[in-house]
Amino acid sequence: MRRGQDQRRSTKMAVKTDDIILRIAEIMINELKLEDVTPKTFDPDIDLVDEVGIDSMDLATVALVLRDEYAVRIDEDDYPKLTTVRLIGEYIEKKLAA
Repeated sequence: MRRGQDQRRSTKMAVKTDDIILRIAEIMINELKLEDVTPKTFDPDIDLVDEVGIDSMDLATVALVLRDEYAVRIDEDDYPKLTTVRLIGEYIEKKLAA
């Protein structure tokens, strides 16, 4: 019985994380004026610096929008670790759970 509860809990967490990832992708697309991509087609594992070309100012802009959206502060010291939308989503998920 406990195993089933754990599976349901992890499924809910995965859905929530997926929702956050989609929202982050939407914010990235809107704030950075990315073209030819939608939140659903945005690869959450693509390297934002090397493959998308965002810089620290772009990330700071997105971080401010995410702060307003989720009431979570993204520390500047953590910016270098947040290289993909998935990593940003997991970071926000952890902050929300704390």
